[in-house]
Amino acid sequence: MTKYPTNQSTSANPHHFVQEAPVTGVPINPQYPQQNYTQPPRNVPWSTGLCDCCSDLPNCCLTCWCPCITFGRIAEIVDHGSTSCGVSGALYALIGILTGCPCIYSCFYRSRMRSEYMLEDRPCNDCCLHFCCEACALCQEYRELKNRGFDMSLGWHGNMARPQNQGLQMPSAPVMESGMKR
Repeated sequence: MTKYPTNQSTSANPHHFVQEAPVTGVPINPQYPQQNYTQPPRNVPWSTGLCDCCSDLPNCCLTCWCPCITFGRIAEIVDHGSTSCGVSGALYALIGILTGCPCIYSCFYRSRMRSEYMLEDRPCNDCCLHFCCEACALCQEYRELKNRGFDMSLGWHGNMARPQNQGLQMPSAPVMESGMKR
């Protein structure tokens, strides 16, 4: 163990000071086994495939005939309720009417969703995916959020108001004798 000078004398020699090495949390002795820490995977796979649209037939039909509703529901959840389904869906429709390419808007929501849930960037870049197969991409995003426990018809605020504990009693704050909560 390494010795460092201190202000306390230990022997007959007044200029000889000894103290153990400061604790740094890092082992300095090779007798300690090294531990290998692995980080969790960077990205997880999507819960359904891109072409699994027919696994949720009502969503598939809604997305084919009125993608602005599907997109609006996705955007409201991804935005944590800061924009409503109606506003996002209307903006999606307006961009689609004016440019003919609503994927300009929707691909950014896929990117935000992927980063929030650490999802893989597969089979290709988000904008490319939305440009080539907008309906399949929207269906996959919708199913992903649904599989993560969101009731897509309720929106963000409706999902947050739902009882998440499924009947389990949550402990309340301890009450002091005077009746006030700690």
